[in-house]
Amino acid sequence: MSRVVQAARGWIGTPYLHGASVRGAGCDCLGLLRGIWRELGGCEPEPVPVYGADWAETGGVERLVQAAERHLRRVQTEEAGQLVLFRLRRGAVAKHVGIQSRVGPEAAFIHAYSGHGVVESALTAPWRRRIAARFDLEERIG
Repeated sequence: MSRVVQAARGWIGTPYLHGASVRGAGCDCLGLLRGIWRELGGCEPEPVPVYGADWAETGGVERLVQAAERHLRRVQTEEAGQLVLFRLRRGAVAKHVGIQSRVGPEAAFIHAYSGHGVVESALTAPWRRRIAARFDLEERIG
């Protein structure tokens, strides 16, 4: 099993807490990625500024995609352990992240979801339509 997926599964059940990144105590989707990065890769690659819940909705700048591109290789194929970025609305910037946990007919991803905490969700057609980009997280921290 992917080290990244194994680490991400260790966060399942962590409550949702905007801006946080502490396993068992609270995190948001970016905090989940930050926490896994610290567990497997050491220090986070760059400081994350304080951000509001609507941080990506003003200005139309793909901040999340740009940050991922600074540190990870963008990929087109689907593999477990990848970082997946999502657009929550058509035409909006990417502002949600998850870790691909399974591929194939049972495809799934792990993410921190407001009102639910960290969960493993099926990568259903509605989620697939929202994928903005995929990045190879395994080669960097796995």
